[in-house]
Parts: sequence; C-alpha cells; structure tokens
Amino acid sequence: MGATSDNREVKLPVYAGLQIHKQKPGDRVIALAGNPNVGKSTVFNALTGMKQHTGNWPGKTVVNAQGYCTWHNEGMVLVDIPGSYSLMARSSEEEVARDFICFGKPDAVVVVCDATSLERNLNLVLQIIEASKRTVVCVNLMDEARKKHIELDLALLSKRLGVPVVGTTARSRKGLDGLLDQVQGILREGHPQERRLLVSYPDYIEEAIGQLVPAIEQGAKGELDARWLAARLLDGDDGFWVSLQESLGVSPKSDSGVATALRQVLSGFLLRGISLTQVQDDMVASFVHTAAEVCDGVVTVTRQGGDARDRRLDKLFTSKATGFPIMLLLLLLIFWFTISGASVPSELLAKGLFWLEDRLAWGALAIGLPTILVDILIHGIYNVMAWVVSVMLPPMAIFFPLFTLLEDFGYLPRMAFNLDKCFQSCDACGKQALTMCMGFGCNAAGVTGCRIIDSPRERLIAILTNSFVPCNGRFPILISIISMFLIGSATGMLGSLLGALILVGLIVVGVGMTLLVSKILSRTILKGVPSSFTLELPPYRKPQIGKVIVRSIVDRTLKVLGRAVVAAAPAGLIIWILAHTSIGGITLLAKLTGFLDPFGHLLGMDGVILTGFLLGFPANEIVIPIIIMTYLAQGSLMELEGAALLQLFVQNGWTWVTAVSTLIFALFHWPCATTCLTVQKETQRFKWTALSFLLPTVSGIVCCFLFNTVVRIFM
Repeated sequence: MGATSDNREVKLPVYAGLQIHKQKPGDRVIALAGNPNVGKSTVFNALTGMKQHTGNWPGKTVVNAQGYCTWHNEGMVLVDIPGSYSLMARSSEEEVARDFICFGKPDAVVVVCDATSLERNLNLVLQIIEASKRTVVCVNLMDEARKKHIELDLALLSKRLGVPVVGTTARSRKGLDGLLDQVQGILREGHPQERRLLVSYPDYIEEAIGQLVPAIEQGAKGELDARWLAARLLDGDDGFWVSLQESLGVSPKSDSGVATALRQVLSGFLLRGISLTQVQDDMVASFVHTAAEVCDGVVTVTRQGGDARDRRLDKLFTSKATGFPIMLLLLLLIFWFTISGASVPSELLAKGLFWLEDRLAWGALAIGLPTILVDILIHGIYNVMAWVVSVMLPPMAIFFPLFTLLEDFGYLPRMAFNLDKCFQSCDACGKQALTMCMGFGCNAAGVTGCRIIDSPRERLIAILTNSFVPCNGRFPILISIISMFLIGSATGMLGSLLGALILVGLIVVGVGMTLLVSKILSRTILKGVPSSFTLELPPYRKPQIGKVIVRSIVDRTLKVLGRAVVAAAPAGLIIWILAHTSIGGITLLAKLTGFLDPFGHLLGMDGVILTGFLLGFPANEIVIPIIIMTYLAQGSLMELEGAALLQLFVQNGWTWVTAVSTLIFALFHWPCATTCLTVQKETQRFKWTALSFLLPTVSGIVCCFLFNTVVRIFM
C-alpha cells in the first residue's frame, strides 16, 4: 500500500456529483460503507495513510473523505461515505451514502461491520448487496469479538451472502492485505456477483416489484439494478425521487413508464387496504429476518459475560449518581494538565518568535526595505501572528490529544448520553452535547461538527449556541485573570489546581447558558419538537496514543492554528495603523478607547478592555496583549507576566470587580472571525451569522450589567 510514484492528478471524474481524485485514468473507485462506530474510518486511514482529500458532498454539509492506495501496482480511490444504518434514507448522511452507492456507480463497495454486533450490521450489508453487484464484507474488530468470547464462521457467512467476507483488526492492520486481495479479485472478474443473496419480500411486494421491473429496465437502460430500484420506489422516500430525477430524469409526475407503473401499483395497494407505512414496515422486517437467518450458526458465543467490563464501566460513567461528577472531574483534569503544561512551552515559543522578529527586522532593513514597510509587515502583522502562535499552539497541542484520547477510548458518546436529557428538555438534540464539547477546543470546529445533527432546526440551535462555551483562544484570558485576581497567594500545584477548578466552574456556567439560550430559541424563532436519535455506545477500547497524538496535532491543532493565523494577519495591520496614526496628537487607538470608556465603565470595565476585545475579533489570543499595549501606549504587542502584569492592571484601576466583569465578558462575547466565517459557510445565510454574533454579545452585556448593578447596590 502507499502512493504511486506518479502524483499527477488527471482531470477529476464526477461520481453522483462528487469529483473523484484519481491519479491515473485506470484507477478504480471503491466506496467504503458501514454503520457508525464500526471502525470504518480506521480501515480508511490504515489503507490510505496521508493520501487523502476532504470536502463537502455536493449541495450538502456532509463531509466526504477520499484516499488513495496502490496494491499490486493497481491504484484505488477509496471514498469514505458517511456512516449509516440503512439505505432507506432518513437523514442527510444516509441520503449521501445511498446516492453514492446507487447512482455514483463505484467499481465496488466494501461494507465494514462490527464483529461484536454482526447481526445488526447485516441489515445494511443485505441492502448494499441488493444495490451493488460487486460487494466485499469487511468484518472488523475481530480482536474485540475474541475478548467477548464471540466466534465467527466467516466462511459460512461468505457462502450464505454470496460475496467475499474478510475478517480484520484495522487498528493493528491485521487482515487488510486480504481485504485488498478480495477487492481486486472481484474487480478482475468479468461478471458481477450473480450468486449474491437477495432478500425475499412478502408476496404482495414481490408482485409489485415484478410489475415495476420491466418498466425500470426499459427506462433505466441497465444503468441500475432493476429489482433494487423497484424496491426503493415502493419504500416511498421522496428524497429518492429527487436523486432519481437527477440521475435518470425520472420524476413521479412524469409520463415515463416507470412513474406510470408505480402509480398503478400504489393504486392497487390502496384498493387492497395496504398503506405505505405497512409496506415500509414489511420491507424493513424482511431485512431483519434475513439477517437473523444468515447469522444463525455463524455467530457463536463461547462464554457469557464477555462484555461485563463494558457494562461495569457504563454503570460508572452513565449512572445518575456518578455520571456528572466523573464528567466534571475529567474536564478538571484536562484543563489542569493544559494550564500547568502549556505555560513553559508558550514562554519559550514566544521568546523564540520575538527573537526572530528582531532578526527579520534587521535583515529587512539591511536589504533596503523602507522603515514603514518593515514596521507594518514585521512589527505589525508578524508580531500579532507570533503572539497567536505562541499563546495558542502549546495549549492546543495538549488539549486536543487529551480530548481525542477520551474520544478514542469511547467516553465522548457517554458524555452525550449523560447530557441528552438536558438538551431534550430544551427541545434540542442530544448530539449537541458532542458539538458543544468540540467547541472547547475551537468554536469553529464545534460549528462544523454540528453536521452530525440531522434536524435542520436543531442543527441551527447547536450552531448558534456553540460559542457559549469558551474555546481554546479564550483560555489565556480566563487563566490570566483567574491567576492574578482569584486564586490569591496559592502557587505551584495548588494554584494550578485551584485555577482549573474555577475555570471548570466558568465552563459549567457556559453550559448552563447554552441550555438556556437553546430553550429560548426553541420556543421562539426555532420552534419545533425535539427529534429522537439513535446514540450507539461503542465498546471501550485501549487508545492508540501515538496515532491519537499525530492525528489530533495534524487534523485539529495545526488546522485550527492555521485558520487563526490567517485571521490574525489583518488584525496586525489594523492594530499597527491605529497605534501609529494620530489626529491632533492623539492616536486613533487612544480615541477609540476614549469613545468606548463610558460604556465600558457601565459594564464594570473600561474602554481599553473593550478595545482589546473589539480588536481581538480575528483571534481571542491577542486580547490581553492589546490591553497591555494600550495601557503602556506602545506601538506593538508586548508581553508582561505575573507581578508586573498585575501591577500594570492595578495601576490602571483594576479591582476584583473589573476582573470578574472581564471574565464574564470573556466567557460571553462575540465569536472570533474564524467562527463567524464557519457559521456563514455552514448556514449560507447572513442572518444566522449575525445572530450567532449577537446572541453571546447581548448575553455578555446583560450579565455584566446585572453583576455590576448588584455590586453597586450592596457595596
């Protein structure tokens, strides 16, 4: 496996609207399908390595991933389609999976199953075998099955299904060579898998299929399996008609033979008192019964209690008594490690980058660049970007791997399970708990993660409220103020632990505000009934620490950091211009702080603090440096720490009231530029982007005003 020596890409072919990144014209396209949590992404990553492309499916905010691998000198493009339970699509992810398998015409489909839950997974396997004439079944997680004392007769399973079946443990790459051998084997065959198992439906459905098949064979002209297409038409999915019209030009209102035959069949159902719901239920039952028959004798449990460990852990992590305390304790430990571990690397990185700033300025002047250009590019733009990198990179490099370890272990779905009732009570979706947790690392990543929510209404609620939990960029503000004003004389491990405890308290407040605003939205502009969803709790697995660190740093830390740096570059230019442009002997920066000062005092702060938040819109990491720069009347961002920084703030009128007001506003204020751009990209509507900006901003202003009003009354 690996990349070919020729990395030139040919013109991108299109499969069901999706451009495929082939490297050679003869490359084959393989769809990788499966239920959620079966290790499909692990199989995909193991086969393709870093030879991957990501993007959105055409017209949908559903991520697609494509990867390239070679086997025996033959190239294959693997398309990792969204995890789904059925091709009888009930969500955007399942629609994407169905359309690519059925209308994208991949050369073969690999269906990944969970060896510990084979019968349940066979529902999708049987549907794909019915739709695709070249299918390979990959039974993954064989190691987990052995731990649970489950034995599988894969040879018997292959015989019954009529397609190749391969057992794998993708995490350790076992069985993947055999999987590729089987894929190439069916691709080299001159004929499709005619012996594959096809599900038998009740007699009245089989009769209807028999009526539809001739019209379909004439209309589809052999492009699709006629029996499968007839069954899906009877399933009554309106979204399927849309895909069918886009692919074959057939619509339910057309005069085509297919539409006419379907109307006749449905009229016959109506005369016999057969409802569409009954047809759907009977078709689903046919797959369930067939899956049970296929599994009989294939799956043998040699000893009961193989999942006893998982059950014991679930009682601990999901019970009413211990679920929430453990969740808060884990957050506390993660933030403690992040706070205590990031300070030294941040300091070293800052010194290195600012040392480089001086050298770059000297070199630029040496080659004859104008002084003003050097000031703008290096002391302005580069200076701000260096601040963002030095402050943001170390904590992200700690936070994301720790968070990903919990995800790899299988804990995050348990967290969503614990919070599900909370979000359901707010008429929102329980999956919002997962997207909210993603927001701790980066609100932009959390907004993107809202794609996992099927309901458009509930997805919007999750997007609009994601920034109520503090992201990694706001942690430096919160941590600095907590350390200076709220933990007193505590130092060392006690100080960092106390700081982490206060930070967790603030996060609990943020979660509470998320629930409150979600409730308000669901009762006003986004009314609706909360949808139910299937939350499958995957088995607990030993995290792959090395892969987790690499994946979290490459896929999350560096990508988020890159977006922040790009957003910070124009901020550096703006800050430099404001600090160096004077009118009547007063800089524009001073005029701005003076203008905002009355409003700032109303909220318990001052104009300098509000200016820091305002100019920190591109990246929250630069808020504190802007405040320092403005207080010192310097022309560029500079660093102060500990006692020196505390003294500077106190000299400029800071009290514990100022500190708490700033903490509240830091917790609830507008999302950064990167998050706003992501909201615009996900919603495609300016009004939702504006609302995502206004909701936390208004909340922050109101909370600060109420806090200071109470303080003035009682003090």
